Amino acid sequence: MAIYKFKITFEDYDEVSREIEIKSNQSFEDLHRAIHAAIGFDGKANSSFYMSNDQWHKGKEITLNESTIKDAAKTVLMEKSILKNFIIDPHQKIYYIFNLEKPWTFYIQLVKINVNEDPKLQYPLCTKTTGIAPKQFGNTPIIPTVANDDLDFLNEFGLGDEDEEEVEAMGIEAHPDEPSDEQEEEEPSEFDDVQDEDFNQEED
Repeated sequence: MAIYKFKITFEDYDEVSREIEIKSNQSFEDLHRAIHAAIGFDGKANSSFYMSNDQWHKGKEITLNESTIKDAAKTVLMEKSILKNFIIDPHQKIYYIFNLEKPWTFYIQLVKINVNEDPKLQYPLCTKTTGIAPKQFGNTPIIPTVANDDLDFLNEFGLGDEDEEEVEAMGIEAHPDEPSDEQEEEEPSEFDDVQDEDFNQEED
């Protein structure tokens, strides 16, 4: 049985790649699961492979879930699609989208075809890992809010505590709620003289 070796790269992370070997008689669903096992994604969201030419133009769609099929002539299911029935080029290119709602996109290229499988190995398997894959559910950086409404616009520039000098140069206090080092002198109360007078009368 022939073995296909595919190189998979993220569209937005050129430095991250995986090489996967898979039997030619295995399905696109097997390839789908092997990709996610190799990059640490859960692989649950709806996804599609697109057979492509050298310019990465999308051709035949091979999708994970039957519910997304609108035209049976143009789209088939992964589990029913065997790799060797779609590979027509020794350097076949395949465009792959994971999670069609919030897509991750990948470039897949056939880099080698081995005529015979290794009976000691269980296919598909990842044979080469380059770079650290991004997290599937990445954390969005949180910009701290400023209590003073006059400073709300600073959040748009991403200014923080380390930018206090720049903030003060604009003529705005960086921390308006903090107590001042210089305490204001208390004004005398109009009742002070009355209290003193009553106190003196008691002494007499």
